[in-house]
Amino acid sequence: MLMLVNCSNCHAPLQLPPAANSIRCVLCQAITLIADPRSSSTSSSTHPHPPPSPYNLAPTGPPPQVHGRKRAVICGVSYKNTRYQLNGCINDANCMKFLLVHRFNFPESSIITLTEEETDPYKRPTKRNMRMALRWLVQGCQPGDSLVFHYSGHGSQQKDDNGDEMDGYDETLCPSDFESQGMIVDDEINATIVRPLPHGVKLHAIVDACHSGTVLDLPFLCKMDRKGRYTWEDHRPRTGMWKGTSGGEVISFSGCADDQTSADTSALSKITSTGAMTYSFIEAIEQGHATTYGSMLNAMRSNIRNADEGGFVTSLVSMLLTGGSLGGGLRQEPQLTANEAFDVYRKPFSI
Repeated sequence: MLMLVNCSNCHAPLQLPPAANSIRCVLCQAITLIADPRSSSTSSSTHPHPPPSPYNLAPTGPPPQVHGRKRAVICGVSYKNTRYQLNGCINDANCMKFLLVHRFNFPESSIITLTEEETDPYKRPTKRNMRMALRWLVQGCQPGDSLVFHYSGHGSQQKDDNGDEMDGYDETLCPSDFESQGMIVDDEINATIVRPLPHGVKLHAIVDACHSGTVLDLPFLCKMDRKGRYTWEDHRPRTGMWKGTSGGEVISFSGCADDQTSADTSALSKITSTGAMTYSFIEAIEQGHATTYGSMLNAMRSNIRNADEGGFVTSLVSMLLTGGSLGGGLRQEPQLTANEAFDVYRKPFSI
């Protein structure tokens, strides 16, 4: 039976294999020595020279103490050989990595990519690996840092159990092993990468999934009013629970509203299967619309609206995940949420 212990350095929960007397933390790479693995009252110490990171693309050793660092976590989950299989998510991950490296100068060594194509077990998009990668993303961040989280895969909803959702449902992301390990709930995502973010750090999330409108649980949602202008809705929980940051800035683009599905389709690119939202995000940048957040959102919505109908794969599979129905068809509206309201027509878009 596995015994739960805490990392002696970062205190992350770890599962100690039977008879083992040490364990390496996936997050900080510290070695925790266990005095007696059969006892719950164990003592531990950190190895002075931790081994290289199990993430091949992650920086080795402790995070470099420099400002202006760029770091990203990219997840593409295809659910291969299951009834939930998607066709465009790994393409999305590869395209997003290319964009970050070649358009926004992210070092390849500072990008963790999780896909099911990887042979390294630490780089597959399991629930455990996704959790560790999200913690890595914000660990040690400093003023001037730019962080990106991109996810392409299934999203779903489940009944809210703490009263912090206006519609009564939490939004979720589905790791590759969600059927056995469960989904990652928006409350956890917010607690992991939103609330700890310090002043001067910026995080962008690009989430291409069904029911993803408020998947970071951010306090403000950008909506278009009857006059065709963007305004902000206050989504702070009535319970008073704080869902913002510790001074940092978080802006999230998501594929659709919480009650909508996102398309996995080749209708936009005409070449290969991609997520409609990821494609529209990249295309907006390539077409020169990355001036303000308002122009980005307009371009993304226009790209999707003008596309041919498609995407039955994701929408039909979403019914299996949620137990719902397709309802109003396949239309999706990309969403913008943030920890603070701002003028989307004036604020420059920057990653």
